[in-house]
Amino acid sequence: MQYRKLGKTGLDVSALSFGASSLGGVFRDIQKEEGIRTVHTAIDMGINLIDVSPYYGLTQAETVLGEALRSVPRDRYVLSTKAGRYGQDAFDFSANRVIQSAEESMRRLGTDYLDILLLHDIEFGSVKQVLEEGIPALEQLKQSGKIRFFGVSGLPLNIFNMVLSHTSLDVILSYCHYSLNDSTLLELLPLLEQQDVGLINASPLSMGLLSNRDVPEWHPASEEIKAVCRRAAEFCRSQGTDIAKLAIQYSTANERITTTLVSTANPENIRNNIMWTEEPLDESLLKEVLEILKPIDGKTWPSGSPEWGGAPAHQNGGRTS
Repeated sequence: MQYRKLGKTGLDVSALSFGASSLGGVFRDIQKEEGIRTVHTAIDMGINLIDVSPYYGLTQAETVLGEALRSVPRDRYVLSTKAGRYGQDAFDFSANRVIQSAEESMRRLGTDYLDILLLHDIEFGSVKQVLEEGIPALEQLKQSGKIRFFGVSGLPLNIFNMVLSHTSLDVILSYCHYSLNDSTLLELLPLLEQQDVGLINASPLSMGLLSNRDVPEWHPASEEIKAVCRRAAEFCRSQGTDIAKLAIQYSTANERITTTLVSTANPENIRNNIMWTEEPLDESLLKEVLEILKPIDGKTWPSGSPEWGGAPAHQNGGRTS
């Protein structure tokens, strides 16, 4: 496993990290014991960054993760969770709620401090509340020693530009923007590197687009995006490989992308994911798959409030958020 510096935090984090949303039954019903074994397998094989949220499974993911970590020494993992999102349409970035949320998460996770706390999906909150209440609450938590570092997460890349133009952050979490079908996260790297902001990249499989399984019904991508991704997956199968393998290798190979989160509640899956990152990337296959995906390169979907400015047209196929 490779380890890379997470911006100015100074933390050395694994190139592949563990997204614990799956422990909340977000993708399928899981057996708690299987989820706990998955966490232990990930840590034993070198993953040291684990990310979760009270939103995943409506606190179930944090609860199961806390149970899994009970037997693991605290210095063996970097723990990241979130505040501000508590349900499908339940958002609250007020100072009191962020502080209360952090305390609740720590109790569920069985720890007296968090390495990283992120405001979750800020594009669904008001700009004013995020900037004037949410982030100051994170600063207060950091000053009190409850958290070591803080940042924000969300889908549209413009939210990071907006926040970083008003305040400093230790880390950001971006998802679905550095994968085989969308590498627009690269456009944000100069700003992140200039400010030495740590980068967590999530969802190298684009929330199931880059997989041999059927794309989930709830997936917000357009039919065009889904169809082209399906063709790419079929091509990989015809070459005797799994597009998920290529996707994970692609996202973890770029050393400027500090760490990439994958989520699974299956020990064998996380073992395979880790082993894939240690195998050489098939450059010939990659070139052919990128060519198939070229018509949708960088296309995404709307997310959040127009107050945040919306996603640039080239990122969402001309739609506005």
